[in-house]
Amino acid sequence: MTYSFVVEPLAVQDFESEDERIERCKEWNLLPGSATRVKTYLYKRQGLTLPCEIVGFVDNQTVVVQFENKQQHCIHPAYLKEMQTASFGQRAQAAADARSEDPAEAAGEAGLLENQPVEGDAEVRGEADVEGAGSVGAAGGDAAERLESGSADAAEGVSVAETAAPAEKPRKPAASKKKPALQLPEDKLKVTAVVKEFTTVPNHFSDNDDEVIIYENVAIEGHELAIDEVWSSHSATLKKLELKEGDPVSFEAKIVAKKLSQHPVKYKINNPSKMKVIQPDS
Repeated sequence: MTYSFVVEPLAVQDFESEDERIERCKEWNLLPGSATRVKTYLYKRQGLTLPCEIVGFVDNQTVVVQFENKQQHCIHPAYLKEMQTASFGQRAQAAADARSEDPAEAAGEAGLLENQPVEGDAEVRGEADVEGAGSVGAAGGDAAERLESGSADAAEGVSVAETAAPAEKPRKPAASKKKPALQLPEDKLKVTAVVKEFTTVPNHFSDNDDEVIIYENVAIEGHELAIDEVWSSHSATLKKLELKEGDPVSFEAKIVAKKLSQHPVKYKINNPSKMKVIQPDS
C-alpha cells in the first residue's frame, strides 16, 4: 500500500552514525537529553496512525521519516513532535463532525481553527505550515507562499470553499532578529578547548533537564575566530570519557550559532568526534 500524501525528499542527508541520529533528535526536541536510543514515532493524518522512524534529514528544519512500506516523507520536526500527543487533531475532527451536521456552524468553527491555538496541538494553521516546510525543503522552497494561504483547512481536509471562512492574507515569514556574529565554516573543524562546567538546561518537552557541557579557551586550527566559549550536549558517548572540569580536550566538530538557554554562550558544537583528553607532556 502506498500513501498519496507523501512528500518524497529529492535528496536525503544520512546520519553518519547512530550517535549522530540520537543527537539530532535531541536538537529537534524529539528525544529527552538523557535518551540513549531512538524511538519509533507515530504519524497521524486524517484518521490514520502510522508508525515511522527518522532515517535522515533535508535540512535543520526538515526531517525525513520512513513508513513500514518504505515510503519516505518530509516533515517539520515540531509537527512530528505534536503528533505524539494524545489530543492531536481532536479539535479539527470536531469541526469536521460539525460540518457534516450544520454547514453554517462548521464555517464558524473553521474560522476559529484558523486563528486560535489548540491545547496539546499546534495551531491548525501551524500544523499545515510545519509539515509544508518539509515539502519546501525537498522541492526547493518555491511553494512557500502558497502553503501559507488556506493551509489550515487543507491540514484536516476542509477546503476554504467548503467552510466559507473569510480569506486571510498570506503571512510573510518574520525576519530573523538573530544573526550569527561570525561567518562560521560549514565543515568540521579541529578544535582544542578546556572543560569549564557541567550544567543542565530546561527541556519543555521532557520531564528531565538536558545535560550539557560548557567549554572555554577555544582554539580552532587554521582559523582565527572570536569564539571563547562553546557548548555541547553531554551525550552518552561523551560520558564514557569521564571528563572533569579543567580537562583540556581536542576534538573535531561543526560549530554553529546556537545560544545555550539561560547562559551567555552563543555557539554550539555539533556531532563532536575523536574527542580525547590532552595529556600533559611528561
